[in-house]
Amino acid sequence: MVSTSTPTKWALRLVAVGYVFYLVAWPVGLLIQRTFEGGLTNLTDALTDSNVVAALALTGKVAVAAVAINLVFGVTISMLLVRYEFPGKRVLSALVDVPLSVSPVVVGLALVLVYNGRDGWLGTGLEDNGISVIFATPGLVMATCFVALPLVIREVVPVLSEIGDEQEQAARSLGANAPQTFWRITLPSIKWAVVYGVVLSLARSVGEFGAVKVVSDNVAGKTQTATLSVEKSYQNFAQGQAYAIAFLLVMVCVASLIVVALLRPKVHD
Repeated sequence: MVSTSTPTKWALRLVAVGYVFYLVAWPVGLLIQRTFEGGLTNLTDALTDSNVVAALALTGKVAVAAVAINLVFGVTISMLLVRYEFPGKRVLSALVDVPLSVSPVVVGLALVLVYNGRDGWLGTGLEDNGISVIFATPGLVMATCFVALPLVIREVVPVLSEIGDEQEQAARSLGANAPQTFWRITLPSIKWAVVYGVVLSLARSVGEFGAVKVVSDNVAGKTQTATLSVEKSYQNFAQGQAYAIAFLLVMVCVASLIVVALLRPKVHD
């Protein structure tokens, strides 16, 4: 262990706290201040606006759908990457991280090129069968799933690697089949990694803007999500309403983290 003098320790702490304060705490604090500078007026005005309520409801629906999809496929891909060897494994692992390096706007544009009903590769066939993707809820869910894809996987993979597969092999040797082994051995071992992945995925899904903006036609009450509602309110000089909606989105993420912290059992040394 590297020995560090007391002044150096305090200097490093000060730098770290200052960085977090100016990057996170100060902007969030200003948002809260602007939301409540007129009392509860901004919140009540926002929550009594039918378009805002519809945007919040759509955001919740899209986020829940995206989290559920990413949960299933995230755990499955994690098991595949850790427990099996196959050609193209490194390529799959690299592809999982693509959403972290590609702009969400590019993702939205790619979805439009593939699924638009006019000349998209798949969109024309789908719309001929009455299925609309772009400028509809399915497109919003797909865009949100893409940007949040790596979050569950990158939480679960290290834990799966750490616990190994000895217990799973023992269960199989005693006659347990694959589903029994997963539900009774594997899932309890990775449950907190899954929970944190779900929380991160939820926060990312609730706050998604770029990809959603491209695949949505931003019609109030229909395809306008909460983040798009924030933009529209701010551009229409309804800053109080924009602050209130943004505050509600922040509170959803903070509440999720608090619930996880309260539910997680304490570890005693």
